[in-house]
Amino acid sequence: MRRPPGSTVPTLIGAARSRPCTLVVCRGCCCGDARKYPGDDHAWQLERWQAAARASGGRFAVRVSDCLGPCDQANVVVLQPSAQGRARGGRAAWIGWSMGDDATDEILAWAEAGGPGVAPAPLALELQFIEPQGERVRRRRGR
Repeated sequence: MRRPPGSTVPTLIGAARSRPCTLVVCRGCCCGDARKYPGDDHAWQLERWQAAARASGGRFAVRVSDCLGPCDQANVVVLQPSAQGRARGGRAAWIGWSMGDDATDEILAWAEAGGPGVAPAPLALELQFIEPQGERVRRRRGR
């Protein structure tokens, strides 16, 4: 695929060309911890996302991370755009306080619809968007 001169659309090579929308689920020190949030079934939530990813035929994937960082906003998930979404300008969406049926449903619906760059985020979910961990660190360091 050739890009027009001056284009800002990224050229995707190798595996990036077919990368699906990916939900990265934090399950480190605070996220997914029943001692911190005893009223939520964290295992059920993760299994629900994983089952939906398996049923998606490769349209989206789920990865588990040990710690994504902003523990004060646990549970944290990051919805990364697919190759198509990134080509359309989509960027990773960091979502905090992702507990309960409503948040689980909205994140799942957005991932199934294609995620960032392909489908708009559910409006209620946008209220849970948080600053990426790297941005927090850079801001603290004054960069």
